[in-house]
Amino acid sequence: MANGVASQQAVGALETSGLPGNLSIADAMLKAGRVTLVSYIKGGSARFAICFRGDVSEVQRAMEAGIAVVEKTYGAKLETWVIIPRPHPNVERVLPIGYPPEVEEFRQQANAGKYFG
Repeated sequence: MANGVASQQAVGALETSGLPGNLSIADAMLKAGRVTLVSYIKGGSARFAICFRGDVSEVQRAMEAGIAVVEKTYGAKLETWVIIPRPHPNVERVLPIGYPPEVEEFRQQANAGKYFG
């Protein structure tokens, strides 16, 4: 978390069955809203979760795009999703939802409106 930036932004998480679904969802979300993909979690039984951050309205827009793509991706199944407007700092410290250093350039691009649309 850089200077409390993450705690001021929403986090969205989406879980699906199947890697191809998650790949197409992540791509659609990043193109639909000014958000940054911050983590990817592989669960059991071919379940995958992605977490992304941004302003609340951008996370909502990205989530809508991601959910819509599930229906268009053969074999993908939406398991669950959530948007948390301002997660508690303790949640950010423990769960992989902060901005890791390797995504900083993408966070800056999203904030500048690059890769949007």
